[in-house]
Amino acid sequence: MLERLIAIEEKYNELSKELSKPEVLSDIKKTLELSKEQASLKDAYDAYQKYKKIESDLKEAKEMIKDPELGEFAKEEIAKLNQEKEELEKEIEIILLPKDPNDGKNVIVEIRGAAGGDEANIFAGDLYRMYTKYAEKQGWKIEVLSEEHSDAGGYPLVEFMVKGDSVYSKLKYESGAHRVQRVPVTETQGRVHTSTATVLVMPEAEEVDVEINPSDLRIDVYRSTGAGGQCVNTTDSAVRITHLPTNTVVTCQNERSQIQNKEKAMQMLRTRLYEAKIREQEEKLGSERRSKIGTGDRSEKIRTYNYPQNRVTDHRIGYTTKNLDRVMEGNLDDIIEALITEDQNRKLKEA
Repeated sequence: MLERLIAIEEKYNELSKELSKPEVLSDIKKTLELSKEQASLKDAYDAYQKYKKIESDLKEAKEMIKDPELGEFAKEEIAKLNQEKEELEKEIEIILLPKDPNDGKNVIVEIRGAAGGDEANIFAGDLYRMYTKYAEKQGWKIEVLSEEHSDAGGYPLVEFMVKGDSVYSKLKYESGAHRVQRVPVTETQGRVHTSTATVLVMPEAEEVDVEINPSDLRIDVYRSTGAGGQCVNTTDSAVRITHLPTNTVVTCQNERSQIQNKEKAMQMLRTRLYEAKIREQEEKLGSERRSKIGTGDRSEKIRTYNYPQNRVTDHRIGYTTKNLDRVMEGNLDDIIEALITEDQNRKLKEA
């Protein structure tokens, strides 16, 4: 552990020197690149400075034990410092765990009503609202990319982007099938029904992440449907892009201009192809995928929302809370923190 911390400290200091050079400061791209690299080392660097301070204080306290007047104080100080050192070592173990390179990225989320007809679509709308509320609490921004409205309410499909600080690091655990148990508004005899909606969370892909050949694309334009404001429904502004080699299809019609819709559709396409690329890589590393919290597959049942009992259960880690009403208002912190903690514990065991 100490060898790794020393190497990180040397690299951090080396980057500080580079960032102070005039020729680097005049190159915005280079400055951003080096600053990003340094920021990724900061937690470990700061922890090591704290660790060295504790070690130094321990050395001084041990020398004080021989002093007849300060001996008792020194013993108390040593016990306190050893406790701090032990706690810090545990923190450092987590800090040094391999980072997911996508953790800092924005995400595109797709929610679909699945089994349960109208009730599934209504539940998909409830999940969309839950994530919107959670994003607001985190200071993130949500941007709808594509939506299909259900006559009964909710969505057969809604796709949206979430932008902010380290969005993927928290929302990546949400992919899978979400199950709801409640009495639908259409139920006349008060029976509890079970319905599902699926959630897919994809890290936003940049152009460098995926190479797309323009000749592999078929681009269709058509008239937008549904509510969209003045002008949206009167021109051929909606865009559908098909990636022929993979038969991946994306559509966007929420913007007023064809150019804007095309840009967002390309963004969605890159992200879908990147997500498929990640999935393929993880399948090759089968054992690593099995060690993750859930597979991220759309069909995997990850969570149940039981309205009669006001209960939410995450089946992957056996976590249950009786605060469903608060969870649906976007209070997801406890569930997500439990998932992050379990993920870290599994990685520590592997390490």
